[in-house]
Amino acid sequence: MTNLTNIGNFAGMEFARFKLKEGVSEETMLEIIKEVDANFLQKEEGFLGHVALKGSNGIYADVVFATSQEKAQKICGKWMDNAFALKYIELIDEESVDMTFWNRIK
Repeated sequence: MTNLTNIGNFAGMEFARFKLKEGVSEETMLEIIKEVDANFLQKEEGFLGHVALKGSNGIYADVVFATSQEKAQKICGKWMDNAFALKYIELIDEESVDMTFWNRIK
């Protein structure tokens, strides 16, 4: 995951819950996330950090921190046009995705 030194400055975020497709390993996902971070997210204006979380029952969460909710939405709007992000998306069970955007209020 990315360095979260500037995370205190975040004012918006993307929070997506999902399951991996059958047969996709967590290790594969983590390797591709490294590529997404280095070759896509870290180059985006307003990007502050990216983490992946693991819950119970095979549920994962992808969180992108940005300088505003609008920036988070703009960054995530580019996922379908980025080759590295598409590799990540291909691992995800589409039926399981629940993506939301948030404003920091405190």
